[in-house]
Amino acid sequence: MNTKLICEQVITLTKATGNFIREQRKGFSVSQVESKGLHDFVSYVDKESEKQLVAGLSKILPEAGFIAEEGTGQRNTNGLNWIIDPLDGTTNFIHGLPPYAISIALMDNEKILLGVVYEVTLDECFYSWGQMKAFVNGKPISVSKTSKVADSLIATGFPYYDYERIGPFLQSMEHFMRYSHGLRRLGSAATDLAYVACGRVDSFYEYSLQPWDVAAGAFIVEQAGGQVCDFSGAKNYIFGKEIIAANGKTFDELKTIVARFFKK
Repeated sequence: MNTKLICEQVITLTKATGNFIREQRKGFSVSQVESKGLHDFVSYVDKESEKQLVAGLSKILPEAGFIAEEGTGQRNTNGLNWIIDPLDGTTNFIHGLPPYAISIALMDNEKILLGVVYEVTLDECFYSWGQMKAFVNGKPISVSKTSKVADSLIATGFPYYDYERIGPFLQSMEHFMRYSHGLRRLGSAATDLAYVACGRVDSFYEYSLQPWDVAAGAFIVEQAGGQVCDFSGAKNYIFGKEIIAANGKTFDELKTIVARFFKK
């Protein structure tokens, strides 16, 4: 399989769909929003974006299945699957607030083969494939060289369900407010991970996430020299609904701190 060629085709498709999202934002109204659940929104833009992506990806790899946020396409129980978030950061989008992104990963059973995160508002495409480095708009990127959590800028996300864990999460936030350069909540996990990969933030942690939120971004972080795990330090971060991503120098320290608050 030529993963470089496939990645290039995915980038072209993703940018075209990003242009659609950008154009739709110009005349978008909050009245066009539907609710899937508490604080969980969707619009015709999410749905149409996913349809465009599924149609295009089906042409690139007809044998691949889909794990997609809005449920388009069928998942393969074995073999290749595209993991798609057609609009990560929908709440940002509906309010006209950046960032929001498209996230696409190709997975062969449990192995990610490539990842693309396209942040629409800044026209930035983060990607990697195979054993290659990670890139943004054709330029190589790498995680930061920050060596201590105390000197780190940390990204996180606020849960919109599973409030049973809000206590330890708030405690962890207080710790990082006191003992780091600060916390940022951008509202798009895919973008958070891309920003870890390029060194704009040193680390990211969040819970209550879905595979389409993290699969591509986590892969790009690792390709850029970072490390990724779940809150227990294991590798169940794609389907385990929790993730820690950081540069190699702060990863162990951050993992230890997060685990202290989220003991199971």
